[in-house]
Amino acid sequence: MAADGAAPGAGATAGEGAGPLAGVRVVDMATVIAGPGAARLFGDFGADVVKVESPRGDSVRRLGWMPPDGDEDSYFWKLAGRNKRAVVLDLKTPEGIDAMLGLIDDADLLVENLRPGKLEALGLAPDALLARNPSLVILRITAFGQEGPYAQRPGFATLAEALSGYAAISGEADGPPLLPPVAITDELTGTLGAFGALAALWEARRSGKGQVVDLSLVESVMHIIGPLPSAFAHLGYEQPRLGAGIPYSVPRGTYRCADGDWVALSASTDTVANRVLGLIGTGGDERFGTFAARFENRDALEALMAGWIAARPSGEVIRRFEEVDAAIAPVYTMADLFADEHFRQRGLFTTVDGVVMQAVSPRLSRTPGRVNFAGRPLGADTEEVLAELRGGETTATERRDNDE
Repeated sequence: MAADGAAPGAGATAGEGAGPLAGVRVVDMATVIAGPGAARLFGDFGADVVKVESPRGDSVRRLGWMPPDGDEDSYFWKLAGRNKRAVVLDLKTPEGIDAMLGLIDDADLLVENLRPGKLEALGLAPDALLARNPSLVILRITAFGQEGPYAQRPGFATLAEALSGYAAISGEADGPPLLPPVAITDELTGTLGAFGALAALWEARRSGKGQVVDLSLVESVMHIIGPLPSAFAHLGYEQPRLGAGIPYSVPRGTYRCADGDWVALSASTDTVANRVLGLIGTGGDERFGTFAARFENRDALEALMAGWIAARPSGEVIRRFEEVDAAIAPVYTMADLFADEHFRQRGLFTTVDGVVMQAVSPRLSRTPGRVNFAGRPLGADTEEVLAELRGGETTATERRDNDE
């Protein structure tokens, strides 16, 4: 049973306690992380999300860490599949396609991440779907986009991180390019996908016309590398690998204290930088008086910063930074994060169906999202959802008209 006692079932209807997306219906036929992540966000905020899987199931069910009690679904699935009704359809059969079309006819949003052309090959081409359900929004997530020379290549986030320039600037100066140790690109793509789909749904409410949202993993990564494309295009600048540093904020990075603990700090404004310089005894040094000067003399300043911190235990370092109102934090492990009282009070984690996972974010003051249930067993809701189809549920267009 879910943390708040809610049982699996159709999304809440509009009203007191309903999420802000109550009444929105989503069909999620995407796999792994990015596409399902976008659909998960809709479910977190009250949409009725139907997760459609093949008889084998989404591979994320077998990805990563498994519960010790013999549960066949991974913790990754418990998170990625939360707030979604689990339906199995064999899209290689006419019956499966017919059921899928019935679901899409009744949906506001379809989420898919097949290689370009595969959706069409199933008989589910966007033009055909929009002819049946004119207000439908179709979120299509791929590695490289729906067209272009790379469109037909297989691709995962790793390739996007390599091709976008992200990996080239990650790592120590004398080390190899590094990839992120978590699925940052997939999670970011899911968030951008949810935003794009919401924008299209908002427009469809006005016009009655749906559309395709085309999002690639590579283009998603470009949204986290800031002005580097501009710096290269206009200045010829190529950012080197700087470890934990970035060129426009010095000092900035992770530093080891005398007791072996690590801290992270950033002095990204002149006022904060001046307070930090005064703290470590270099106030008034012309080498560090401006952004440009700190950038030009970053090696010298970073050496001074690292030396000052290395001579003191972490408690003293953090206390003295806080005394001058400069930003610093210990480098937490997951155990540290769980033990921190601030994050306990903020409710950073929730427990649902016996599984601890991230709580809903962001927080809405009047119509907050919630986690009703963790990822469901394969096919757990197939009979219920197909019975709704046979019962003649109202279509997305009819529901939109009724809302208006």
